[in-house]
Amino acid sequence: MILDKSNKNVVYSCKYHIVWCPKYRRKVLIEGVDTRLKEILLETAIEFGSELIEMEVMPDHVHLLVECDPQLGITRLIRYMKGRSSRYLRQEFPWLKSRLPTLWTNSYFIATVGGAPLSVIKQYI
Repeated sequence: MILDKSNKNVVYSCKYHIVWCPKYRRKVLIEGVDTRLKEILLETAIEFGSELIEMEVMPDHVHLLVECDPQLGITRLIRYMKGRSSRYLRQEFPWLKSRLPTLWTNSYFIATVGGAPLSVIKQYI
């Protein structure tokens, strides 16, 4: 059974697999940066009423499985997640500033999960 979420106007089940990388695919998501990044992404998702179902931070990329209100829009959520995490991480880990002009690339991968079982997507991530 699919558990749908709702807001004032819409009942929805919108799950997305998202991947993005640091600039130049540098392996900078290490030494505590990865742990702090997870905290920031989780806080941001909660603040915007989204559910972070699964998350994996590799040294050179981030995988997320997110359920997002379609009225918020997934691109908006990603923009907030990338912007906020870049700002906070560069403040808290000054060595990132010397390694990269900006933390993230402008691009990202996004795919709707569709009818695939969440267990399969979680296992992949």
